[in-house]
Amino acid sequence: DNVDERYQPMTVKNAKATNTIGELTDNIFSNSVFVNKDKIMAVLSMPAARAVEGIKNDFAHKLYKEWSTLYDERVSAPYNANKTKIDSLQRIYMKAQMETFTSKRFFPDANSTMRVAYGNVEGYEPRDALVYKPITYLDGIVEKYVPGDYEFDVNQKLLDLHETKDYGQYTDKTGKVPVCFLGSNHTTGGNSGSPAIDAYGNLIGLNFDRVWEGTMSDINYDVSICRNIMVDARYILFIVDKYAGATRLIDEMKLVRPKG
Repeated sequence: DNVDERYQPMTVKNAKATNTIGELTDNIFSNSVFVNKDKIMAVLSMPAARAVEGIKNDFAHKLYKEWSTLYDERVSAPYNANKTKIDSLQRIYMKAQMETFTSKRFFPDANSTMRVAYGNVEGYEPRDALVYKPITYLDGIVEKYVPGDYEFDVNQKLLDLHETKDYGQYTDKTGKVPVCFLGSNHTTGGNSGSPAIDAYGNLIGLNFDRVWEGTMSDINYDVSICRNIMVDARYILFIVDKYAGATRLIDEMKLVRPKG
């Protein structure tokens, strides 16, 4: 409702004349073939001409196609045109600043360069009475275990290691193997695989995701709920050593214990 009409697809404008946004959304999730695997597979199993026609007439497809075209024409095109102009003038603008403000310290453009995000290991409370602790453990993997499930199946060897508590040196002070931890670092898409370094310069994990409540941090960083997710280095080492049996790799590393 708050989007300028110039950026609203005609399909949305027409639908809003007789429906609320909520009703429009409900209609999509109730009738579109794209929200149900069986529905979309049924359409794709039809003769090609019928399948194409069915997809073209699907409200969700119409909405996406209109929105995509509208974005390309009214947002992306003018944005890129202005960006090209700005880029060409940036050198002149910067030169003028440096000549005018001779005592000012100018910092380089950090785009496409290495940079550091900082934060603390900490959980968060996304809503009333719900608290996410900052650390998860191997116990949690076993608790979520669903045999044969695409996401939650667990290899028997890992289950055996948990059952016998054959953790080696890869536990924390609780005696359990930490798997992942949360931090208040400001990360973004493309940060997957970034090293997590502690205050002493030690590699303690690898970044790979953000909590879903904080994915808006590209636009607005909220320190109370924006958390990045990192796999704990001890879990990586545990998998390499105890699970995979690649102790020779561990022997090549210098392992340190957390300070404090």
